[in-house]
Amino acid sequence: MKLSPAVIFFLFAQVLSSQIQDKVDFIRADVFIEPTPAENRLNGSVAYQFNVIEDADSFFLDAVNMEFSNVSFDGVKVDYDYNGKRITIKNEMKGGENHIVSMDYVAKPKQTVYFLGWDDKVRNNEQVWTQGQGKYTSHWLPSFDDMTEKVEFDLDIMLKQKYTVIANGKLITKKSLPDSKGYVWQFDMEKPMSSYLVGFAIGDYNKKAIESSSGVPIELYYEPTDFTTVEPTYRYTKHIFDFLETEIGVPYPWQNYKQVPVQDFLYAGMENTTCTIFSNQYVIDSVAFVDKNYVNVNAHELAHQWFGDLVTETSSEHHWLHEGFATFYAYLAEKDIFGDDHYYWHLLETANALQRFSGDDGGEALRNSGAGSLTFYEKGAWALVMLQDRLGEKAFKKGIRNYLNKYAFKNVTIPNLMEELEKVSNTDLKDFEQLWLQNPDFPYEHVVSFLQEKNPSIKTYFELKDKITKQPNKTEAILKRHWRKLKSSQLKENLVLDYGVNLSPELLGSILQSGDLKTRQAVILSQNKIPTELKIEAESLLKDKSYTTIEAALYRLWTDFPQNRSKYLNETDGITGFPNKNIRLLWLTLALVTSEYNKDSKAVYFDELSGYTGSEHHFETRLIAFQYLKSIGGFTDTVLKNLVESCSHHVWHFKKSAREILSDFLQSEGNTARIKGLYPLLSQEEKQYLEKTLGE
Repeated sequence: MKLSPAVIFFLFAQVLSSQIQDKVDFIRADVFIEPTPAENRLNGSVAYQFNVIEDADSFFLDAVNMEFSNVSFDGVKVDYDYNGKRITIKNEMKGGENHIVSMDYVAKPKQTVYFLGWDDKVRNNEQVWTQGQGKYTSHWLPSFDDMTEKVEFDLDIMLKQKYTVIANGKLITKKSLPDSKGYVWQFDMEKPMSSYLVGFAIGDYNKKAIESSSGVPIELYYEPTDFTTVEPTYRYTKHIFDFLETEIGVPYPWQNYKQVPVQDFLYAGMENTTCTIFSNQYVIDSVAFVDKNYVNVNAHELAHQWFGDLVTETSSEHHWLHEGFATFYAYLAEKDIFGDDHYYWHLLETANALQRFSGDDGGEALRNSGAGSLTFYEKGAWALVMLQDRLGEKAFKKGIRNYLNKYAFKNVTIPNLMEELEKVSNTDLKDFEQLWLQNPDFPYEHVVSFLQEKNPSIKTYFELKDKITKQPNKTEAILKRHWRKLKSSQLKENLVLDYGVNLSPELLGSILQSGDLKTRQAVILSQNKIPTELKIEAESLLKDKSYTTIEAALYRLWTDFPQNRSKYLNETDGITGFPNKNIRLLWLTLALVTSEYNKDSKAVYFDELSGYTGSEHHFETRLIAFQYLKSIGGFTDTVLKNLVESCSHHVWHFKKSAREILSDFLQSEGNTARIKGLYPLLSQEEKQYLEKTLGE
């Protein structure tokens, strides 16, 4: 490909910039920030200590859309260049010297720092939190988009509101401000880390303090109103911590560990060093624990404290060293907690997903820097499962231990890992790398054979599927013949999910009467219509200790037995469900469209349902509410205003869904005029989006 002169110049400038930056080594950062949440602003200062590796005349920090003042070099003000993304300081420096660069700044980040609830009159749980994964910390802190620059970051955070502040490292002091309206929270890190792992959270939190068996302090944060959910949310946390320390074979590398749930988080969780921030949708009760618990995310983010935080990739080509390892060790932790069947069936589930993803066009190689999450996480975990099986647990663990110890607080590549594993096992792993790291295809047949060899219930599953494929008209007879001999609940659950729609009411009824919670759930999930003979057994599902089961049963029963709709609504009134309020939202919708049900309460039901579209609610709750209101034609002006606001939300997939709903709404005649009528109520950003959408 021929490059234009402009591109050549850009690449040349990048090379020069990289060479100059390699001449200095940043050691420590003393950071001070004062968030002003009502203005989405941070006032800050930072002082970096650095060593000069060889003679240089400039260096830079990544800093996006900031205003700088008082930039000094060893206490003396200096000139600087700033292009909106990078601040460059020019000063002659000799190799072997040590210096300090400091600066004051103001940041109004449009991403990475999220201020929630400060600009409305509804929310009473205001929060501030960060998400710097990748190279985004430079939106609020002059720092380093390059992951290979590791620094000890010590944070002082001043907050004039009496909320709790949580950040990397150990809280060493909490000083009251003179006016008694807040504090300065001082956090100390003892070891270096990449900039993207710097993070903090602010909100109304209490905490539960526990300790690992090795003596590491662990702080589990929660909002005061969630005190009853602390145990199920953080269930097995100490167990997971102790297991990972033992399994990995390297002591936890940091001085403490914290976990903080926040509203409208972009992902499931983020492994900021010593300070995991995660979605409050995992703050659950014991019923929700059955279907949606924090165990896997808990273990995944903790495993990152070694794989990603302690040893960090040099570039995205080596991202497997982060996500594949965190996923793998989370699966091992779940295996230790829930047993072999849970582990191997989950691996089968991910293998099926990878097989579907590969399709006719092939999948993605783990060495592909542009691969997606399914590849880095699930295919990455599978590669480690097979690598451990090939080397044996003893050699595998020793190789991982050597790898972590050798490259602690440094950056790594895949060859660094493979070299350590080849040393301890005296094995050439080039064929493994070709099959698992460089090959875009997923070796499905190979892993299915592995699973059948390792797990008897999976072996039985494929044997029964093979028999049914050969004699599809005898599906029920085949299952009946073997059902009583089946000991695995996962096996029964999956067989029902696969074939339940073709089974007789008699067999399904017997399964409902004797099946465990997940097998009973599989029955209702597998049915397109509940047979009349199964009505009484299906009604019993409304009392199961599973929000997924209750939701599915309520909808199916309400649809299939209209004469009993009021009865089903009465039985499930008051059940909220998961944190996203799945059952309550369904219940409100069904109550509204059931003409004979509580006619005098329709307005109250509608107000509650439409109220869930407001910004004070989690985006999952809002999306479900929008979808239900769309289905019943319930878009009032208030709902539409909330929908337009959602089109600029910081969570991209919620924003995308909201925009699709709005676009569909605008297709109907007269609705464009309704949207235009909202203009006086909208923000400037919302008006601009609408003008672009409407082509005006």
